[in-house]
Amino acid sequence: MKIQQVLDALEQFAPLPLQESWDNAGLQVGLTEAEVSGALLCLDVNEKIIDEAIEKGCNLIISHHPLLFRGLKQICGADYVQRTVMKAIERHIVIASMHTNMDNARNGVNWKIAERLGLKEVKFLQANGEADSAQSGSGVIGLLPEAMVADDFVLLVKRQFDVECALCNELLGRPIRKVALCGGAGDFLLDEAVNQQADAFITGEMHYHQYFGYEQRIQICVIGHYQSEQFTSEIFQDVIQRQYPDVKTFIAETNTNPIIYL
Repeated sequence: MKIQQVLDALEQFAPLPLQESWDNAGLQVGLTEAEVSGALLCLDVNEKIIDEAIEKGCNLIISHHPLLFRGLKQICGADYVQRTVMKAIERHIVIASMHTNMDNARNGVNWKIAERLGLKEVKFLQANGEADSAQSGSGVIGLLPEAMVADDFVLLVKRQFDVECALCNELLGRPIRKVALCGGAGDFLLDEAVNQQADAFITGEMHYHQYFGYEQRIQICVIGHYQSEQFTSEIFQDVIQRQYPDVKTFIAETNTNPIIYL
């Protein structure tokens, strides 16, 4: 099985044209005509991820966040990106990323978050086309199986995403049933969530001033960028195993979240 065939399966699920204009999804490092020995699936790529790939015998790394966002003017080991590129090339490891194309695809990142929360009747929050049948869009919105009071809802979110704390505005005084969400930096969808009469909005990170003015309009729940997208590797694994069940896949054990809570 060629590495390129594995990448083709992922790109068929989440086509690269779905990525945002500023993004750099797709192949990052390496040659794709080699036989795949195993695929390590992760959120970010750094030197420890390369080490884990070597340990597990993988010559392919699939990440959510691209290693390369901007062009490199030199590769001399001056920072972790350069060192990671050098180590990958030295060990003949291919790195590819499925970023905002996977965010924007049906059954992609935001659908996985909705699945973790048990949401029903899920559809795109901001669809590219008719909401119920659109194949791409930003964020999703759906219904909890049963309405919940705000503090129980926040506890559910913290439990399902194993977060130490959640950043919330004033607890909502009415039951929460309709939930909008966007993994990563999704604050640009907050007003759309309000427009669609969501009771709550979950995202990974949000600017300070955006918390103002939504008291008793919507329950904001911000859980951290890494935490919100941590299950993305499960999507990669499902796609690869469904099409190429003989390819060995490993969800990375290395925690690459640079933020710690003290």
